Amino acid sequence: MSRFLACGRRRAPSGIDRVEAAYAAQWLARGPAEVTFCARGPWGGYAALPHGLVADFAALLTHGWTGGPKAEATRQAAFRLGRKALMQATIGRGRSRLAQIMARERRTLFLLVSHRLMEKAEPIAALRDQGAAFIPLVHDLIPATHPEYARPGVAMQHLRRLETVASLASGIIVNSAATAAVLQPHLVRQANPPAVVVAPLGIDMPMPVPDRAVQPDGPYFVSIGTIEPRKNHLLLLHLWRDFAEKWGPAAPRLVLVGRRGWENENVLDLLERCTLLRGLVSEAGSLADPAVAGLLAGSRALLFPSFAEGYGLPLAEALAVGAPAICSDLPALREVGGDVPEYLDPLDGAGWRRMVLDYATPDSRARAAQQARMRGWSAPDWPCHFEAVDRLLDEVATHHAATLPLAPSRRPGAVMPTPDPVAARPLVLR
Repeated sequence: MSRFLACGRRRAPSGIDRVEAAYAAQWLARGPAEVTFCARGPWGGYAALPHGLVADFAALLTHGWTGGPKAEATRQAAFRLGRKALMQATIGRGRSRLAQIMARERRTLFLLVSHRLMEKAEPIAALRDQGAAFIPLVHDLIPATHPEYARPGVAMQHLRRLETVASLASGIIVNSAATAAVLQPHLVRQANPPAVVVAPLGIDMPMPVPDRAVQPDGPYFVSIGTIEPRKNHLLLLHLWRDFAEKWGPAAPRLVLVGRRGWENENVLDLLERCTLLRGLVSEAGSLADPAVAGLLAGSRALLFPSFAEGYGLPLAEALAVGAPAICSDLPALREVGGDVPEYLDPLDGAGWRRMVLDYATPDSRARAAQQARMRGWSAPDWPCHFEAVDRLLDEVATHHAATLPLAPSRRPGAVMPTPDPVAARPLVLR
């Protein structure tokens, strides 16, 4: 839970935040007999966390992400609780309890569903040495395959994470077949490569709640994602600059949802200094899910011109509320959207221009056709995701138990320890 416990300051969840929240909810529902949550600080090994602490933190954080008048206070409470838990893990509180659990159990699985600290293989190897099978969730390989879009140093860091996966994993979860295909060449470190399961991420879209503070009058489009080079905001801003020159205030609006990221000086220069874009392009920042759903539901379309994606949650979220989508022609996005969206090359500026102008018109036939195709699309859900994950966990646990040395036989007259009823089959989750 190391990464998740540090999310208390965020006004709205990122994609990986949503995944960690879903996994926390899934295992909290199963109770302490099946899971031991753990975390580690920047140094040292993993430590067990009190089950109730994780439950309280998850409840506070997910409530704070829904918005409302008390959202900020709730997130602050989650932040304080998460910081306290991480500090306790850093100083070693809970390490002896984790060691006791792992010494008692024979089918222990270490499930890591974020990339955080995966580049540091030693603590994970230590858990393996104590008998735990390592099962990571790999979200994408973008920093390794597209280092030009990563912050300095992140590409090498991600390669080290992949090395940890390749050398230590007993099973691997991926969010798409596209991610699995890119990952496969890296899995050559073990004589018997780990099993890989494709488990598409679920979405839980709330009822749309229109927010007049961010929702423009007239036709508008929405782009969702951190403002960074990979998301290709520059294409959209150049299009809107052209629209502004030709039509002025009569041009459609563009709303950017997401925080400002890195390596984006050209985009920020346009947003802050281009007078033509004022009144036509707005930054909504991080929004609560109901407001995002309301913004999408009222839009002409989601615009998703990204250069690389491991999955593409914004596309699934748009289609789930009935918003059409115009997106890059990427394998991962085709997995999510099927034949519903309009797919374009992210470098085809003329194509994006034609499609946006078409969808902006009230009687757009292309938009109506996409809405008709949408009736055959179904949103990915978390129950299906966890069904696939559970099959992998059972497979790994069975194989893992068969490879462990036999338990010491009971000597005549020996007193066996009484099993702890609250930790019968832990699955360690971080």
